[in-house]
Amino acid sequence: MITRSAGRDALLLWFGSRAGLLVATVLGVGLGAYVDKWRKWDATLFITIAQYGYDGEPGKPPDDGLPAFFPGLPAVLRLVHLVVPDWAAAGLLVSLAAGAVAMLALARLAEVEGASGWMAVLGLLLFPMAVFLAAGYSESLFLAFAIPAWLAARQGNWLSAGLLAAGASCVRITGLFLALALIVEFVLRKESWRQAGWLAVPFVPLVAYSYYQHGRTGDWLAWKHAQEAGWGRDFAWPWQAWATTWRSAMGSGDFAVAFRMEIAGAVLVVAGLVWLLVLRRWSEAVYTGTQAAALMTSAYYLSIPRSLLLWFPLWVLVARVATRRTWVFVLYGLISGPLMLVNTARFLDGAWAG
Repeated sequence: MITRSAGRDALLLWFGSRAGLLVATVLGVGLGAYVDKWRKWDATLFITIAQYGYDGEPGKPPDDGLPAFFPGLPAVLRLVHLVVPDWAAAGLLVSLAAGAVAMLALARLAEVEGASGWMAVLGLLLFPMAVFLAAGYSESLFLAFAIPAWLAARQGNWLSAGLLAAGASCVRITGLFLALALIVEFVLRKESWRQAGWLAVPFVPLVAYSYYQHGRTGDWLAWKHAQEAGWGRDFAWPWQAWATTWRSAMGSGDFAVAFRMEIAGAVLVVAGLVWLLVLRRWSEAVYTGTQAAALMTSAYYLSIPRSLLLWFPLWVLVARVATRRTWVFVLYGLISGPLMLVNTARFLDGAWAG
């Protein structure tokens, strides 16, 4: 069980940071406009799916990119909307509750690894892309399933690990990478093969969603082709993706800034993956490496820095280092914290921020 102090600290950090965002935003726009400030970019698309399904709003041209979003968050939004009339507010509440679960699990995972739980949580919350944990996006909900699934696997509870990972697979395609990592973890732990059947459970939502979209569109890979249609994310060799992103980053305007963040994120992604490989943390390297491979073989970099929010093994490693060398964590906070505030302001102003 998570210690009382670690659980308390994780929740204090989570709800305290959310309260800070609330106060800062309300001071700028007033309470009435608070919720609308968060209804930006993908949050609007999740709401569209929750309201109308994947065919989109009646009377408007269909959005070919909607199948790229898995149904987990829209389904939860529909449930919350039964008691919360405002769709955007429902999304914020889902992220608030799911984030609390995720932070508790992250603190526990860090403690299991011999690190400070509150440092792992604070490290994540200070990361420049942390605004997406508060917004009506799928990151918090995914982590609320994924980190407990990993904890269950570490404790040898493969029934819980499989079911929780299935929940993660309902939320994001990242659940596929988590499922593969669980298989590696199972093999490395030399578990009894009588429990191996639970490892297939996380793949069930992926198959079911593909089957559903095939019924709609006749396309078994509709979610992948939706990314290509909606965002131009065709396959490209890594050097081609880097070159395209670099050229875009050398321009001017908000999108040039966003592409510069993508390049910085790619450097961090590679460094984090190398760190895991050097430490021979093979299952975590599979989880993170498959994500990195998918993101860095796209036509251009998109949402690479944001993907680091999902790299819970990395935040545990950060906490392990910070537990022994506090000055490292202080330096990280002094650099990353201001960037997080700037990026949050960019997102709330409607700029593409990750």
